[in-house]
Amino acid sequence: MLRRLYHDQPATFAFTPDNQKWAEAQTKKFPEGRQASAVIPLLWRAQEQEGWLTRPAIEHVAEMLDMAYIRVLEVASFYFMFQLQPVGSIAHIQVCGTLSCMICGAEDLIGVCKDKIADKAHTLSADGKFSWEEVECLGSCANAPMAQIGKDYYEDLTAERLGEIIDELAAGKVPVPGPQNGRFASEPLKGLSSLRGFDSGQTKYNASAQAAVDIGDTVKRIDGTEVPLLTPWVKDPNAAPAVETPSEPAAKSAPKKQAAKPKAAKTAAKQPAKKKTAPKPAETTAVSEKKPRTMSAPRKAGADDLKRISGVGPKLEGVLNELGFWHFDQIAKWSDQEIAWVDSRLKFKGRIVRDNWVAQASELAKKG
Repeated sequence: MLRRLYHDQPATFAFTPDNQKWAEAQTKKFPEGRQASAVIPLLWRAQEQEGWLTRPAIEHVAEMLDMAYIRVLEVASFYFMFQLQPVGSIAHIQVCGTLSCMICGAEDLIGVCKDKIADKAHTLSADGKFSWEEVECLGSCANAPMAQIGKDYYEDLTAERLGEIIDELAAGKVPVPGPQNGRFASEPLKGLSSLRGFDSGQTKYNASAQAAVDIGDTVKRIDGTEVPLLTPWVKDPNAAPAVETPSEPAAKSAPKKQAAKPKAAKTAAKQPAKKKTAPKPAETTAVSEKKPRTMSAPRKAGADDLKRISGVGPKLEGVLNELGFWHFDQIAKWSDQEIAWVDSRLKFKGRIVRDNWVAQASELAKKG
């Protein structure tokens, strides 16, 4: 299926302040220079906030992660969980149409969607409140037919019940998800034939449905204020104070209390100067910086396409040009000290060495 960006796009996109904090926290989960690994969580968050993925949202995520726009679009257009067109302001209904659900009446559910929402999938209802699509197996075959609405499954559906659910949503209600025929979970319809001591515990519904009822945001847009469930960086004011652990210096001094070997302790005490000596210059990890030779403008033949270096996108190419680097042979001559100088002026340190820009540039310079 060909997936393209919607023809009518908003002018801008920005995460809400809380969602921005959440997104920044996601990037910190990954090592320096690997922030692109957060692309799927950030795209998903943008979709949860807006309902669908807009072009400005995709570009915003690309800029946050220092990725080329096309690479983020590739991710968004590959995974069908990302909606590239507007969805209903209240709910987008995804009807499972694979084998088990199809045998058990998925076509009737699709018929309800066509009658009550729109004749074609991915089309908004007349009031803009609903949209629908048929999807592949959602893994709830024992409760077929079913549909996913928002974040939750509505299982054991009939055409009549799905119609009622749509009406309830339109009226501002949030129907309880889970089995719609009285089953607790996915036990046999005729009752248990084994595990007769089964007890559902203190909850009225199964764990998934009960969580949705407790949270109360089944079809709610995510704006980042769902604390403490969705924003782990926010401290819980009611949480017990953390137990302080000894600092590193204190941990080092702990053996003094034990004094397991008096002779060794006395020997160590006689030589305090050796412990306090400053580290040798060779032990320092920082590399001294040296500014490479730069150019105020490209040569008459024109600038090289620095994006041909793996790891350099349009944004980084612009930064390199601003610093005075326009040609492959310039980059090919960088020393370790010059790499350190350039590295400190890029957004993500370490990528020059990681992607081996110097060797790449050297080969590209040879090819002309």
